[in-house]
This record gives sequence, structure tokens and C-alpha cells, in this order.
Amino acid sequence: MYTQNELKAQVAQAAVEFILPRLQQDSLLGVGTGSTVDLFIDAIAEHRHLFRGAVSSSERSTTRMLEHGIDVFDLNNITEVGWYVDGADELNADLAMIKGGGGALTREKIVASVAEHFLCIADRSKEVDVLGKFPLPIEIIPMAREAVARQIKALGGQPVLRENFITDNGNQILDVSGLQIHQPEQLEALLNNIPGVVCNGMFALSGATTALIATQEGVLQRERPAV
Repeated sequence: MYTQNELKAQVAQAAVEFILPRLQQDSLLGVGTGSTVDLFIDAIAEHRHLFRGAVSSSERSTTRMLEHGIDVFDLNNITEVGWYVDGADELNADLAMIKGGGGALTREKIVASVAEHFLCIADRSKEVDVLGKFPLPIEIIPMAREAVARQIKALGGQPVLRENFITDNGNQILDVSGLQIHQPEQLEALLNNIPGVVCNGMFALSGATTALIATQEGVLQRERPAV
């Protein structure tokens, strides 16, 4: 039996093998945040001469890539990103995701929005039939914390402030449990409209286009169902 860390390493290597044929010398790669992405960065670093560089979703990933000699570009100076690679905290059959366990959800969603394709890398433990067992992170303006929390409670959620944590954007995060999310697109849009919400960790309106899932039997590839 492979450990979870071994599965993460396997899917990170599979992601490198998937991405490399899709990159060109002038390609920029969008890179997410998290433990699986850390392994992806380590694995793709030896091939850094095959692409131009990357756009990063967090200070954590930026630091790691720079240490590996991967050039990191400001998104404001970029008009095109072919692929964005990131993990997930939960993933359903439609490749809708809950993300943000590491607190980088807003920048992750911004970089993903610029990319033509989104490759999600995860192990099978992240696959679920119904999203919501993993608490949904919501980045908020600090002064709106209690106002946002009241509206979330009205929706049936149980928000808890992530203690001693400030995002790279200087904001706070509410982690919302108690949800069974059968209509993730609708919930994502609803949360986006609450004043004081910067971003929520539901990635459904623009979910992954492809997922690589590490299992005990090997790495499986899944595609987002056609609408």
C-alpha cells in the first residue's frame, strides 16, 4: 500500500509527464499552492529550460520556484497562460472543487481564470460524491467578518475564523462546515455576492478541465464532462 505522500509524489510526476508535451519554449505555466504542488514544482524544475517560466498563486510557491531557478512573472504583465496546475481539498465527478485549505484561494482563482486549461492533481482521498465535508474556505475583509458570518449561518453553514492566519492579501478566512453542496455553481455565485467576501473556495463555475488522480492501482485521468 502506498502512503498518501507517496501517492502525492506519483501524481506530481504524472503531472510533469502530462504537461511537458503541452509546453513550448515561450510557454508560461500557472502554478497553484499546496503540498502536492510543492512536489510538482520540485519535479518540473529539472525541465525549467523547456519553458519560459511561471505565474504563481502564492508567496510560498513563488519562493519555491525561485529557489529552483524557475522564473516567476507578474500576472499583470502576462496575457496568456496555457495550463494552470493545482491541487484540491475536495473534487467531485464534474471536477468542481473545494480549494483554499492552504489559504491561497483568491490568488489561485485569479491565476486559474487566466489559464486556458486547469489541471487538478490529487490523490483518491480527495474524491467525493458531494462536496462539503471539507470546510469551505471564504476569504473576507476583516471588518466584514461578523456580517458575512451571519449570512453564511442563514444559509445553513457553520463559519469558524481561521485563527492566527492572514492571507497573502492581508485578509482573514472563515472556514465553513456543515454544508452538503449539491449545486456548487449556485453556491459559488451566491457567496460571491455577499458584501465583504473577497473570494470563496468553491471552484465550480470554472472547475478543472482535467484531473490526474493517484490511486493504489495507478494514476487515473479524468476530464470535465461536456456541458
